[in-house]
Parts: sequence; C-alpha cells; structure tokens
Amino acid sequence: MSTHAQTEARALRSRLSHPIIDADGHWAEFHPLMRQEFRRIGGDTAVEALQMASARIPNSLNMSLRERRRRRIGQEAFWFLPTENTLDRATAMMPRLLYERLDDLGLDFCVIYPTAGLGYYRLPSDTHRRALCRAYNVYAAEQFRPYGDRIIPAAIVPMYSPEEAIEELEFASKQLGLRVVMLGSLIRRPIPALVEDHPDASKFVEWYDSIGIDSDYDYDPVWAKLRELRIAPSFHNGARSILLRNSPSNFCYNHIGHFASAAEATAKSLFFGGVTRRFPELNFGFLEGGVGWACSLYADLIGHWEKRNREALEATNPARLDQPKLVTLAEKYAVPAMLEAVRRGEGLDDNGNGTGNVEDLDDYSRCKISGKQDFEDLYVRRYYFGCEADDPINAWAFNRKANPMGARLNAFFSSDIGHFDVPDMTEVVPEAYELVEHGLLDDGDFRDFTFANAVRFWGEVNPDFFKGTVVEKQAAEVLAASR
Repeated sequence: MSTHAQTEARALRSRLSHPIIDADGHWAEFHPLMRQEFRRIGGDTAVEALQMASARIPNSLNMSLRERRRRRIGQEAFWFLPTENTLDRATAMMPRLLYERLDDLGLDFCVIYPTAGLGYYRLPSDTHRRALCRAYNVYAAEQFRPYGDRIIPAAIVPMYSPEEAIEELEFASKQLGLRVVMLGSLIRRPIPALVEDHPDASKFVEWYDSIGIDSDYDYDPVWAKLRELRIAPSFHNGARSILLRNSPSNFCYNHIGHFASAAEATAKSLFFGGVTRRFPELNFGFLEGGVGWACSLYADLIGHWEKRNREALEATNPARLDQPKLVTLAEKYAVPAMLEAVRRGEGLDDNGNGTGNVEDLDDYSRCKISGKQDFEDLYVRRYYFGCEADDPINAWAFNRKANPMGARLNAFFSSDIGHFDVPDMTEVVPEAYELVEHGLLDDGDFRDFTFANAVRFWGEVNPDFFKGTVVEKQAAEVLAASR
C-alpha cells in the first residue's frame, strides 16, 4: 500500500475506464443536530424515540462486566468512530465535506447508509419506531438533497408489519424522492406458546422473524409495493450480541461474522419462501457481510436440493426398504439382539418419527425448482452482496471454477467509510484494487465489482435510478448491454 494513499486513489481512478460506485458508505449522524431536527420534524414522540434507540449501547457499556455476564448482555463497541484522522471524522459527519472529498477518495458516486440509525427499525414500540424511522428519513433526505448528483442516502423501512413497511415506502419514495431503502429483518417477536402458557416469562424469550419463510405475516404486499415503486430492497441487518455472538466481554467475538450471519438468514428465508420466484423483477442486496457466506450458501442450496428434492427423498423413504433382504443380511452379519429386532421390524422406520406433518415434503416446493438452472435465475441473478475493500474473499465471487455451475456472484464494492474499520478513507479504493494487483481479479472483474454490478442492482429495477447523476451516461450503457 502506498504511503501516498490520497494521490494513489485519484491516480488509480484516473487510469480506469469506468466510474467507481460505493454501494455502502456510512455517515456518522451528529446526535445534537439530529435531536434538534427530529423535534422539528416529529415533535416530542420522535425525540423520545431517539432517546430510547440511543440508550441500548450506552446502557450496556455502563454495566460492569459482572453485570453483563449476569444478564447475558453482549459487549458492545466502544471507540467506534475515527478520531485520530480528524478530517475523516468530519467527512463522516458533514455531507458537504464528503461531497467535496469524493474525488480524493477515488469515488464517483456513493450511497450512504446510517450508523446510529442501523438499528432504528428494531425499536419495539410501534408508535415510537414509526416516528423514529419517519423523522430519520426526512432528516437524511434533507441533509443530502443538495448533493444528489453524487451522493444519495438510504431510507429506513421498519418491517414489523407489511402495513407499516408499505406506508414508509410510499412516503420515502413519493414524498421524499428516496430510491434506496434499508429493510428491517430478524425481527424479534414473542413466542405464542409462552404468551399463552407463561405470560410472565414471555417477554424474556423471543424468536427472530426473517420475513420470508414461516413468518407470522405475508410480506408479498411489500415486495409488490417495491416492484411498483421500482425500488431494489437492501438489507443491512446485524446479529451482534445475540444467540451465538453474545460475549459479555469481547466485542470482536460478537462482531466478526454477524452481518454475514444476519444476511444469510434473510437470503435463505427469502429463497425458501419463494420470494425470488414470485418477484423476478426485484433484486435483493445484502450489505457489509462480504460474499464468502453467499458462495457457501449457493453451493449448499444446490447440494441439499440434489439430496432432498421430492424425487431424491425417495432414496430415504422407509417404505422402500427391502426388509426381507435386510433380514437376510442381518442373519449373516448382525449380533443376535439386532437380528431379533430386525425380524420384528423394529427400528426401521426412523423410529416412527414421521415427517413432521408438513404440507409438502419438498423443502424447495415454494421455489418450484425444476433443475439446477433455476438456482441461477432465483439466486445468482437476484442477489447482490456488499463487500468491503480489505476482504480477500471478494475474489471468490468471480471464480467460476470454485462456484457451482461456473457462476459469478454479484459482489459489489461497499467501502464502509465512516466506521472504525476504515482508518483512512482514501485507502479503500486502492485496497480494493489490490485484488487485481495480486492476480485474483482481472480488470473486467474489477469493473463489475466497483461499478457494473451496482448499476445492475439498482438500475435493473429502476432504469431511471442514475438519471441526473454524474454516472448517468456510463450506467445507461451498462443497462443497455444487460438488456
């Protein structure tokens, strides 16, 4: 890595024949200003909601380690924003400064996601959650509106019910003009049996709704609304400090892999729920988790289908077992106790466990898989994966020899500028290019990674997405070639 990273980023961009799109940068919302603006936008309810949403991490950090262990509360991030690099800290706080520095960073166009707002869609109170997301979306739209030719913000869309999601989608799109949305997922819901049988305990035990398969709600109206509004949904959900990432003492233990874990749960849920089958006009983006999990999931989906599709399941159907032949083999090889049990027909029907009373034995029934090619249509073409610059596993997405059926997955560049893991914003583009320098990507792969895949993600759903931006002409060429 050059010590002259700023010059390197500009020089690198000048050598390229294509723009660079950052599909996932972050701003560091300045809380005092946000509180002031939320009061103007949403009154006391919005301010109360902001206080509620802002309290979780400080409450955790203010506990003793012993108390976090007693409550099984995860260690949260401290010192999360850059301080040594004051210019970068100011850049994350001030949209105008980010706009002026984009060329220094080697970026042509940038989509900005929240930092503090990443978890706002999870606020339990319906009234406060909806007021919080509404105020945030108005605030973000106002802050970035002057810079829309190069920077656009993402709206937060709560998903506790399809109705609230549709209402906020309508508002964000039609009233605010926002065309990037971050949908909630892994929504905490009460377990009905506990609510009915143990109401006092029910508030302490929840399940996580991944909004695809087995949800209490039918979210098809939300996907239909996104299709109508021509918005490609994206997910920037985390699974930090819950389930298997819940160390009271170690933030990195909780942080490593949590975006990938949350993204996999949602991607798998949407796939098995048949969402990509019913809504082929939509693309779905999963941010900041990298692409390694996606390559693994893709291979696993195909591998399981080969063994568990309805026809293949017959290979394990207890009714097809040749019991007389098994008795003959047992007479020759089994110990006496096993032989007698086999003769009686015991232990040969999965211990009588049955099939779980499911309506269709084929787990892929909602996807209507007819052959391997369907995985290309329903997974590879529909899913996009945000990857940070310093992740060498990004190359896996482009390796046709490593992925089943010679697939290339849609990895796109997601810088994560504004957060602790980017100590110098000017290094992200050169760092991403190291995959080319190391022979892991070629120039065409890098073009797809840093430009064309982002264009296709948003532009296939909304051909006018890049209209009025500095990359309008080049994006139109990509979309025309795709068509």
